[in-house]
Amino acid sequence: MRQSLILDAAEARAMVAAALAKAAAIGVAETACVVDAGGYPLVLERMDGARSTGPQIAWNKAWTAAGHRRSTHLFTTPPGGPALPGNEAFGIQWSFGGRFATFVGGLPVLVDGAVIGGIGLSGGNGEQDIACGLAGLEALAALLAPAGHQVLVQADIKA
Repeated sequence: MRQSLILDAAEARAMVAAALAKAAAIGVAETACVVDAGGYPLVLERMDGARSTGPQIAWNKAWTAAGHRRSTHLFTTPPGGPALPGNEAFGIQWSFGGRFATFVGGLPVLVDGAVIGGIGLSGGNGEQDIACGLAGLEALAALLAPAGHQVLVQADIKA
């Protein structure tokens, strides 16, 4: 029998709060979504002034990152990005009704070596989305550190 960690709503709220605080600090209106390991939203929040398309995009990014256990931008990072033309997963972005996100802004939530969810950001440029996502991961790391859990806080995650 395998035991697993489960991301809870309070932790997801802390991640979204930190991500959106970072967005406010850098002056960009973002939408943030944190999903569980199955890709279902725990928390989804759109800042005032953020695009109306942001919630679906942020969810798609978080869903892809959690389900495929990698940062979404790694699918199209040259030269070996698997979704690039000529590579093994070219066209994957059309899977799941076009829901599969292969661009920057989705990060898996990796705790103690296991993917327990994902965080997706939409509204800024790639650098801004990543900065906000990392702020979310840092918040989770701070919450879980007293219990001895390790959260991977970096942009390029492939589990």
